[in-house]
Amino acid sequence: MELKLVPIDKPATVNVILGQSHFVKTVEDVHEALVNSVPGIRFGLAFSEASGPTLVRRSGTDAALTELAASNLARLGAGHAFLVLLDGAYPVNVLNAIKAVPEVCSIFCATANPVLVVVAKAEQGCGILGVIDGNSPKGMETEKDVVERKSLLRTIGYKL
Repeated sequence: MELKLVPIDKPATVNVILGQSHFVKTVEDVHEALVNSVPGIRFGLAFSEASGPTLVRRSGTDAALTELAASNLARLGAGHAFLVLLDGAYPVNVLNAIKAVPEVCSIFCATANPVLVVVAKAEQGCGILGVIDGNSPKGMETEKDVVERKSLLRTIGYKL
C-alpha cells in the first residue's frame, strides 16, 4: 500500500464538501439537495463510481466548478467519493440536506480552507483515509478572541 497526499484544487473563495457515498444515484440526489437548500446556488458536483464502468459522474449549476470537481476526483482516484465545490454559498447552508441523502455514508470535510486528502493506493484501487483541513492551531483563544468570535457570528447573521 502507498500513501499519498492529494491537494484539492480550487479558488480560495470556494467551499469544499468531500464525502463518501455508495450508489450512482448520488449525483442526482445530491444535486437536488443542493438546489432545494439555496435558491440560485452555484456549485459543481462529481461522484466517482467504484464498480461497473467506474466513471467520474458530474452535475452542477456552474460549468467551471463542475469540471473542476470532476478533475479533482479523477486525481484522487478513490471510488465512491463525491466532491461539491460551492461558490456564493456555505456548507452550513447545505450540509444537513446532503447528510440526509440516503446514499451518503460520511463527510470528510466541509471547508473553504486548503485541503489535502490522505489517499491510500492499493492494487485494487484507492481510498480516502482522511483530510488535512487548513492549518494547525497556533494558540489558545483569549477573552478578546471570544468577543471577536461572537461579534463575527452576529455580524454575518448566524447568531442574534
